[in-house]
Amino acid sequence: MIKICFVTTVHDTLDSFVLDLAEYLHGTNEYEISFACKKNEEFERRLPSYIHFYPITIERGVNSTVFTATRELKRLFQKEKFDIVQFSTPNASFCASTAARQTGIPVRLYCQWGLAYVGFQGWKRTVFKALEKKTCQNTTVIEPDSQGNLNFSVEEGLYPHSKAHVIGKGSASGVNLKKFNLSEKPVWRHEIRKKYSIADSDLVFGFVGRLDRDKGINELLAAYNQLKNKHSHLFVIGPEDKKDTLDQRLYQASLKDPSIVYTGEIGNVEQYLSAMDIFVLPSYREGFGSVVIEAEAMGLPVIVTDIPGPTEAMRNGLTGIVVKKADISTLQQAMKKLAEDTALRSCYGEAASLFVSDNFEQTQLFEKINQDRKTLIQE
Repeated sequence: MIKICFVTTVHDTLDSFVLDLAEYLHGTNEYEISFACKKNEEFERRLPSYIHFYPITIERGVNSTVFTATRELKRLFQKEKFDIVQFSTPNASFCASTAARQTGIPVRLYCQWGLAYVGFQGWKRTVFKALEKKTCQNTTVIEPDSQGNLNFSVEEGLYPHSKAHVIGKGSASGVNLKKFNLSEKPVWRHEIRKKYSIADSDLVFGFVGRLDRDKGINELLAAYNQLKNKHSHLFVIGPEDKKDTLDQRLYQASLKDPSIVYTGEIGNVEQYLSAMDIFVLPSYREGFGSVVIEAEAMGLPVIVTDIPGPTEAMRNGLTGIVVKKADISTLQQAMKKLAEDTALRSCYGEAASLFVSDNFEQTQLFEKINQDRKTLIQE
């Protein structure tokens, strides 16, 4: 049995990117699986019995819990003697990589699902870049979820190219096409639009992600304001934990706009994607941009910014349009182009669903990850 421990700062990352993989690995009967993250009793209760859960004292951001968490993880690793420790998110990765190196874990795997420091400035950027570089030094292998971010990291001097590789075409967990089931789209589209009294002929733009300046929400709201009419709508789906970073004039006005729907965090994102006509992710930085392939799986044309990750999750001029980062003008032009061209939207949407099924189907990715883990152990 291969003993593997997945470490993140908070449970959300395990929920979103690791839980399905853990189920797949368990099904091979070749792994003993453990999770470690900040204590969350509700998450622990609903974990399957085959996953061992270890709560650690850790918080996001710059704080002293990194020292406590490193000590706790060191004790855990000494006791359990894992074959592989896999980690992601900044603080957990720094702590786990340090503890795993000190305890001689043979495979110290950094799943680099985004670079937090890229969105910071001043001392915060300096500190988090230094933590990132130290994490990379402590690892035996690094697996970014996009080739673009691998190349960027090498250019930034975080690690040599020889230390890293991308699994398949990228992405942390692919797309579960049983959940993102295109055949259910007509039913889901009707139900969601009926819920919000949106006519089938109306045009719906959509966004999925945190309410965060770095997700390009300011540009999205500004561009939508230039385009909207009585037959247009905008769905903004995701948690509101960073709404204070937004342009408050734009944001407060959007809350009063009846054509803009803020749903908060939801569990049935595939149904809301079905109600959209155009998906927009004007982000400043991403690891990969899993929401892009989820939208494409539901047959949506996509608009993304010219950053590593999302540009590899689509094909410019085939499944959607790439625009300049932090540029309202090019974003508005792309939104207008797709809004006015029904045939182009349909063409992009059909190509998008095929692109995802050919390149990012979840089970195929999980088997590649399984084989990769076995190879790492053998090496």
